[in-house]
Amino acid sequence: MKNKIADLLSQQISELNKEEILPLLEIPPKSDMGDFAFPCFRLAKIYHKAPPMIAQDLVNAIGQQPFLSEVKAVGGFLNFYVNKEQFAHQIIEKFMTDDNYGGSAEGDGKTVCIDYSSPNVAKNFHVGHLRTTIIGNSLYKIYSKLGYHVERINHLGDWGTQFGKLIVAYKKWGSKEAVEEKGIQELMDIYVKFHEEAEKDDSLNDEARAWFARMEQGNEEALEIWEWFKDISLQEFIRVYKILGMSFDHYTGESFYRDKTENVVKVLTDKGLLVESEGALVVRLDDYDMPPCIVAKKDGSSIYATRDLAAILYRKATYDFDRCLYVTGLEQKLHFAQVFKVIELMGNDYANNLIHIPYGLVSLKDGKISSRKGNVIFAEDILKESINKTLSIINEKNPDIPDKEETARRIGIGAIIFNDLYNQRIKDVIFDWDKLLNFDGETGPYVQYTYARASSVLRKTGDLPYQFNYDLLTDDASMDLLKEIDRYPSVVKEAADRYEPFLIARYSMDLSHAFNRFYRECQINVDDEQLRTSRVGLVKITRELIRDSLGLLGIECPEQM
Repeated sequence: MKNKIADLLSQQISELNKEEILPLLEIPPKSDMGDFAFPCFRLAKIYHKAPPMIAQDLVNAIGQQPFLSEVKAVGGFLNFYVNKEQFAHQIIEKFMTDDNYGGSAEGDGKTVCIDYSSPNVAKNFHVGHLRTTIIGNSLYKIYSKLGYHVERINHLGDWGTQFGKLIVAYKKWGSKEAVEEKGIQELMDIYVKFHEEAEKDDSLNDEARAWFARMEQGNEEALEIWEWFKDISLQEFIRVYKILGMSFDHYTGESFYRDKTENVVKVLTDKGLLVESEGALVVRLDDYDMPPCIVAKKDGSSIYATRDLAAILYRKATYDFDRCLYVTGLEQKLHFAQVFKVIELMGNDYANNLIHIPYGLVSLKDGKISSRKGNVIFAEDILKESINKTLSIINEKNPDIPDKEETARRIGIGAIIFNDLYNQRIKDVIFDWDKLLNFDGETGPYVQYTYARASSVLRKTGDLPYQFNYDLLTDDASMDLLKEIDRYPSVVKEAADRYEPFLIARYSMDLSHAFNRFYRECQINVDDEQLRTSRVGLVKITRELIRDSLGLLGIECPEQM
């Protein structure tokens, strides 16, 4: 309907095309003001007329239209009242004939690589990794919905001087038995021990650098210990991902590219881009208001940027991506700006399709959950705390529902994810348990509860077929719900274009609000068969869209709550 109105206006306003008109169309705050409104203020300078006069001229020019019941000039706005029966028919028919409603074929034959999560090996998966993991997983689902082939890449932090430190720590203060017994916690403990001792004895840092140099030179003992630490860490990460209900296509960390960095240096040298600076090899970026990008250290070893450059070249050659997304913290903005610019200077026209997607910080409101060191919050602790708190609420309010533990897992994990994605990703996230697990607030449990409510309605009415009398769905509550249903495809598209899953989260909330109003004002299980089947049909559509929209966030829906 919005497209039809934009088409209609573009025929009357030669100075604006349909694509320019569409974003200008608004939904009035009150239903008696129409279903859509077009502000005429922008046209005042073009036509040298007052906006109310322009609105009235457009009313006269448009005349009567079969899909509109009325067009009215109100102040400087042109208000459109749609033919409600036809509107309901159009939206429901569109939903019923589309097996992937909300999706599209825009990504057919195209590939998107998403680099996200990427925890450091030998360190526990902490709460800071949750944001990149949750945002990246949602973007994967959104792009898949739009038909793209998505490569999910976990660029593990599994190479660098820190592993030289870890080997030194293991040899001095660790043991095979302790590592096998305590796993990643033992690796963290001896790593902390190294830093404490290195403050007293700087020669430990020299030993660490020597051990990392052996790793880069292919020393068998060094690589064997490193591989062991890496395997222990990966098992731990996969266990946490399983709690979240997430997985990856590739765990190709920094080490995967260590034999590919020589080619980076060669290409940069051949193109005359590398210069020496204080013993290191760098690409100067002064012309772009950035510090130089260091490609090789004084000792010739590669660094983070070198491996990122190698990763981009490898991914383009292997996956031929149309876009490659990097979901990392805002603090890495400069790093990726440098790396992407170097790729461009190398002559790669796909540099514009390399996109850094930053996000804000995460913290606890009360700081109660922390590691044994007191300064790191483990992701697993947060997730389990949320599940346990949810289970306590269930035991208090509805202890007899089946599969209590699984329901608590879905709600508890869903609450964490929704809390993360409900605002723009660049905003900081605070874990406030009272808000996060509130079943009446702007939360994941509220949306999940709406889904469970719709499921309950359908259990009571039985499995009725989809049958609609569109004339019976023209009341305000039904129309508001239909408008939300109609919005879904454009919201999914906008979320992908802006790399903003929060738009999906906000949509699921708006849809839930509209459904709950419909539920309050429109009795569903009535004697009138046509009215009952029509309203049950709306319940079924809404239920499916809540499940689908939450699914795009990585959230599962419980049937009962």
